[in-house]
Amino acid sequence: MLTTVLAVAAASWGVVMALAPLLQLRRMLRRRSSEDVSIGYLVLLLPGFCLWVSYGIASGDIALVIPNTVAAVLAGVTIAVAIQLRRGASDDAPGGSPG
Repeated sequence: MLTTVLAVAAASWGVVMALAPLLQLRRMLRRRSSEDVSIGYLVLLLPGFCLWVSYGIASGDIALVIPNTVAAVLAGVTIAVAIQLRRGASDDAPGGSPG
């Protein structure tokens, strides 16, 4: 019983933690800049999330699969938005490539 309660609590909080990049996404989109975001940090986290998802699937542990899937998707989206904003910023910069 205690193990089940802890699994539900951990998985639930894991989803909340996985949603944290939404705060960064909101900031990037409002500022239309990703210059203060470490893409490298997110790139290092992404394979870890995928490994935990794989392990959760292999072990049949949904408490690992759900939060790490959410985290992987949001990390990927955050990386994509950050790269897109940086490309847009370089296009707008003096000497940048023409539209």
